[in-house]
Amino acid sequence: MVKSLAGIAPLSLGALILLPIFGGILRLAVCRRLSPAERERRRRLEVNTKGRMTGAMVLEIQDDMLHYSYDVGGAAFQAAQDISALRNLLPEPAAGPALAKYLPSNPANSIVVCESWSGLLRRKGAAAG
Repeated sequence: MVKSLAGIAPLSLGALILLPIFGGILRLAVCRRLSPAERERRRRLEVNTKGRMTGAMVLEIQDDMLHYSYDVGGAAFQAAQDISALRNLLPEPAAGPALAKYLPSNPANSIVVCESWSGLLRRKGAAAG
């Protein structure tokens, strides 16, 4: 009994074509997984690039979290930003009036400071050295 190769060949050819494609997609998914710190850095830079500015109030800095509030279109927001990677950019004292940037498509996605911008205002009388 000889089986016809005509029915098997198209399936084998399809598998040979799809196998490398699925393997490439799987490799991209595994290799492109970003660390939480890198995801947060990219989020900050995106908000800085695409964001709109509004007045904010820095409420406190507790450990590596900067707590602040701001209003957008009559809605009040309170947020906290991880500043562990940005400590060297903070002036002393940091609490008080500031600027925040937020994404217009999601006003809750906001920042007060990032690698290339700071909404922390310099205070009059702050020590210059």
